[in-house]
Amino acid sequence: MAAEQHPTIYLFTDGAAAGNPGPGGYGVVLMCGGLRKEMSGGFRLTTNNRMELLAVIKGLEAIKWRGADVQVWSDSSYVVKAITEGWLQKWEAKGFAKVKNLDLWLRFIPLYKAHHVTFNWLKGHDGNPQNERCDALAVEARMAANLPADTEYEAQQQTVFNQEN
Repeated sequence: MAAEQHPTIYLFTDGAAAGNPGPGGYGVVLMCGGLRKEMSGGFRLTTNNRMELLAVIKGLEAIKWRGADVQVWSDSSYVVKAITEGWLQKWEAKGFAKVKNLDLWLRFIPLYKAHHVTFNWLKGHDGNPQNERCDALAVEARMAANLPADTEYEAQQQTVFNQEN
């Protein structure tokens, strides 16, 4: 019996932070077989790069089956180059020494390995309707009232503060 065939998933993502660090948000648009899902969320203190990566993570977490063919479209050079230029492999080979956002990269890796993921960079704010929607979702999310803590980021910042004082 042949394995069930699923259509390609198109995952558009964006992240935003005001002040960087500051209030941040992520936006995700998933499209598959004529279906569309949008997701977003925000935090009271975080960075743009964390939100860019978290958007990809949230999109991959939403996939309901393993081994999906996923086309990720992001305007984040940080996220796209980490995969396409082999940064993540180098970080992993070196034991993740001094890697920023390690908590998120460790969360990302098993999701990435569970699927067939291709990363594509697109220029932000250049008229791509899905990217523009992700940006709007991310900005709206970071502007929400009573944003929760990005606990890993805030704990890291507290550790750095304590080491400096």
